[in-house]
Amino acid sequence: MADPAPPGPPAPHPRDVALKGLCPRCGGRTLFAGWIKFADSCGACGLDFTRFNVGDGPAAFLTLILGAVVVGLAIWLELAAHPPFWVHILLWVPFTLVGVIASLRIAKGALLALEYRSAASEGRVQ
Repeated sequence: MADPAPPGPPAPHPRDVALKGLCPRCGGRTLFAGWIKFADSCGACGLDFTRFNVGDGPAAFLTLILGAVVVGLAIWLELAAHPPFWVHILLWVPFTLVGVIASLRIAKGALLALEYRSAASEGRVQ
């Protein structure tokens, strides 16, 4: 269940939370403690981020999406230019890793923001 918002500016849009790493309640840039690790709580308003469980859904979903993109691009490159196998390795492995890690931060932030906005909690159907 979401805590009531303190008086002040309205809560940021989930898009802004995801792209900028904002707290979904106060808008402070406190959502992440690392590249993809959530902070324990907001340093500005005290919202406890550990209550939210985004799970492994974003990672699995992004891996499948980026995997399809990479396979499609690799097939296109193979049919268009016929490069040696090592070119595929040097190109697609880093592309996939960077793509998953970069998009994982955005997906995790968006999911946490939507959980906060809808007051979602485990084991409860509204």
